[in-house]
Amino acid sequence: MGRGRVELKRIENKINRQVTFAKRRNGLLKKAYELSVLCDAEVALIIFSNRGKL
Repeated sequence: MGRGRVELKRIENKINRQVTFAKRRNGLLKKAYELSVLCDAEVALIIFSNRGKL
C-alpha cells in the first residue's frame, strides 16, 4: 500500500519555503543523475528559485 496524497499548498514561511525548495532541488538533481547513468542518456534540468537564481 502506498502513501496517501498530500494537498499541495504554498508554504507561507519564507525560510521554510527556501529550505524545502533546496531539499527538493537536490532530490531532483539526484534523480536526474541516476536516470542519466542507468539509461546512458543526457538529461537537462532548468530550475529557478523565487530569488531568480538558477
